[in-house]
Amino acid sequence: MLKARGSKKATQFTESVIREMTRLAQEFDAVNLSQGFPDFSTHQVLKDAACAAIQGDINQYPITWGAENLRQAISRDFSKRYGVAVDETQVTVCCGSTEAMLSTLLAVLDPGDEVVIFEPYYENYGPDSIISGAVPRFVRLREPDWTFDRADLEAAFNNNTRAIIINTPNNPTGKVFTTEELQFIARLCMKWDVLAITDEIYEHIIYDGHKHVPMASIDGMADRTITINGLSKTFSVTGWRVGWAIAPADLAGPIRKMHDFLTVGAPAPLQEAGVTALAMPESYYTEMAAGYARRRKMMCDILERHGFKFNPPQGAYYVMTDIAHFGFDSDIEFATYLVKEVGVAVVPGSSFFNDRKAGRTKVRFVYSKRDETMREADKRLAKLATLKRSLAR
Repeated sequence: MLKARGSKKATQFTESVIREMTRLAQEFDAVNLSQGFPDFSTHQVLKDAACAAIQGDINQYPITWGAENLRQAISRDFSKRYGVAVDETQVTVCCGSTEAMLSTLLAVLDPGDEVVIFEPYYENYGPDSIISGAVPRFVRLREPDWTFDRADLEAAFNNNTRAIIINTPNNPTGKVFTTEELQFIARLCMKWDVLAITDEIYEHIIYDGHKHVPMASIDGMADRTITINGLSKTFSVTGWRVGWAIAPADLAGPIRKMHDFLTVGAPAPLQEAGVTALAMPESYYTEMAAGYARRRKMMCDILERHGFKFNPPQGAYYVMTDIAHFGFDSDIEFATYLVKEVGVAVVPGSSFFNDRKAGRTKVRFVYSKRDETMREADKRLAKLATLKRSLAR
C-alpha cells in the first residue's frame, strides 16, 4: 500500500475561497466585489518612492527582520499615534500581514495549544492555526452589532489557551471592537496568562465616530500583545506584501526566526517606499478615510436598492449581507449564480465560519473600488429584480 503523498495538515482546510472567487470573476468577466484589493491607483508619491528605490539599487536582501529605517518608522508611528512605547527591536517586517500572522502563530504556539478565534473571521486564521499545530476555539460574534456574548468567551478560555486572535476593524463584518470589549478580553488574557494577537490592518478605515483602540494600549496588555499590521490597506498597495509584527521584546526573537526561514525577507525596494508611506501627512489618512466613507454609502445604497439586507460596517471596507430571502439553498449557490449569471463576484458567507451552516444565508461585498466599478455592478445586479419577481409568483 502506498503512503499518502500529502500531509494530514493539507487535508484539513481548503484553498482560499476569496482567491477562488477572483479566479471565477476573471473566468466569467464579472465585476470583482469579492477580493479586498483597491482597483484604483495608489498615491503617486509612493509609486515614485518605490521606483526611486529600485533605480537607487536597493534591490538585494535587506536585514532579514526588516530594513532598520522602516522598523524605526513603524515603531515611531505606533508610539506617537497610540502612546505605547515601542522600540524598533520589537518590530519584524514580513511579506505582508498574512505572513506576519503565520510567523507569529508558529513562534508562540505549540501543538495542542488552544487559540481563541472570533467568527465570522478572515479565512486565513483557521488554516494558520492548523499549520501551527494549535487547536482553534471559535466564539461567535452575534448580529446585529457583531458583539460577543461574554459568557461564551469566558467559556472558551482554559489552562490550554495560549492566545486569542482579535481582528479590529473586522473582516468580514466591519465591526470595531470597543474599549470596554477589549478591556473584558484583557482581563481574561491576564487571568489565564494568554497572549493577544491583533490584526489591525484596517486601523485607519473607520466610520461614524468609531475609534480604533489597539489592544496593546489597554492597561496590562502592552507586554502580552502582538500587533499585526501592514501597508496594504491603508496605502492601497496589497501587491507589495509589506507587513509587520510588533511584539514584546522576548517574543520578537522567536517571530524573527520563523519569518527568516519562511520567507527570508520582504521586498527591499518596497520596504524603502514604506518609509515614505509612514511619513505621509495626517491629511492623507483623513482624505483616505473620507473616500472610503463615500464608497461605503455608495455601496450600501446599491445593495439596499437591489434588496440585500445588512447593517452598515463600522470600519474596514466590506459589507456582510443576508440573502435568505432570495430563495437559494445556500450562499455558495447564490454566489455561483451571481458570478456566472449576473456577472458580479462576491464571497460566500460560509467561508468565514467554522460552522459553515452559520454563513449559508450570507455573502460579503467589498467596496474598495472605483465608482465606475460599483456603477457597473449596480447595473448588473438589476438582473436580481427578475429573480425576485419569479420568486414572488
